[in-house]
Amino acid sequence: MTKILLLSDSHSYIDDRILEYASQADEVWHCGDFGSIDVIEQLEKVKPLKGVYGNIDNAKIRSEFPEVNRFFCEKLEVLMIHIGGYPGKYTPLTKKEITEKTPKLFISGHSHILKAMYDEKNNLLHLNPGACGKQGWHKMRTMMRFVVDGDEIKDLEIIELGPRV
Repeated sequence: MTKILLLSDSHSYIDDRILEYASQADEVWHCGDFGSIDVIEQLEKVKPLKGVYGNIDNAKIRSEFPEVNRFFCEKLEVLMIHIGGYPGKYTPLTKKEITEKTPKLFISGHSHILKAMYDEKNNLLHLNPGACGKQGWHKMRTMMRFVVDGDEIKDLEIIELGPRV
């Protein structure tokens, strides 16, 4: 079993609560818009980090993280894209990636809207952890955590970090 902390859209903001949750995970997955190398460095000090770059991320971050990250966690195939859309409203890049090889879990960020939706057409789970940073239009800062057990996702939790401002 692998404990995952899933976050997105930190926009250069990280605090002790995020780092405390990260310390309780086995891996941290960040779905783009890190905003600064400092966020990456602080998370990497705590746990292994996987992610993708977002639309606000600079050339340095883009050199360290891909636009599309496809990987396995245990036996679970994961696809991560910052601007990916959601079931029924996928971006062209996401449609292409899902059509070529459908993952069991698709993760996106960007919208600052927390979502957990099952895509019946493609037989996959879509997660968007919302935004853990303080920039944007969201009212509540959010993240998710869950457990990967083989090819199953278990114990999905929404973490509310408090108001954006």
